[in-house]
Amino acid sequence: MLNIILMGPPGAGKGTQATRLVDSFHLPHISTGDMFRENIKNGTPLGLQAKAIIEAGGLVPDEVTCAMVKDRLSREDCANGFLLDGFPRTIPQAEELEKIGEELGRKVNLVIDITVPEEELIRRISGRRVCPKCGASYHIDTMKPQKEGICDRCGSEIVQRKDDNAESFRVRLENYYESTQPIADFYKEKGNYRLFDGTIGADNLFREIAKLLEEHK
Repeated sequence: MLNIILMGPPGAGKGTQATRLVDSFHLPHISTGDMFRENIKNGTPLGLQAKAIIEAGGLVPDEVTCAMVKDRLSREDCANGFLLDGFPRTIPQAEELEKIGEELGRKVNLVIDITVPEEELIRRISGRRVCPKCGASYHIDTMKPQKEGICDRCGSEIVQRKDDNAESFRVRLENYYESTQPIADFYKEKGNYRLFDGTIGADNLFREIAKLLEEHK
């Protein structure tokens, strides 16, 4: 069974790999962003709670996020595996995920971390464009939409995020490594952590990750 966490800094190519992996291995792609949007859109108790906190300018507490993750992992489509993207972001979340996995019988057994040098990440991020409605990601050089400026998935206008510039991104990157390095160490101790070079090209990277997944099926 493939119960996977996908890690990597912004711009590392997680989105591209996630799409290919979930298609090839028939896994549900569980993104924290998607979970929040779904719960808020559907007006679930957790969604209403998160919405109120976000609108008040606060940070959604771990207990709400973890409750959403538990609800999502408990669904039938996760019975044969899942790809978790964007969670956990902190050690307390990782520890809670361990408890959730034990309770549901769906413990994480692979952690895939994609690494890319800072300057390459900055180049990628500066050219990134996103859909504010559905969250789809594009790039002005390497992943253009079929129609310029328009999201392939939902038809909305794609934009450049305000913080997708070198100065802002360096701050985000520093925060990312500060919070996620302990998580990498957490899973290294458990023996299920694997690091991949994100500069070898999307196709080569997919082949390497897919080979690992085949070995663990």
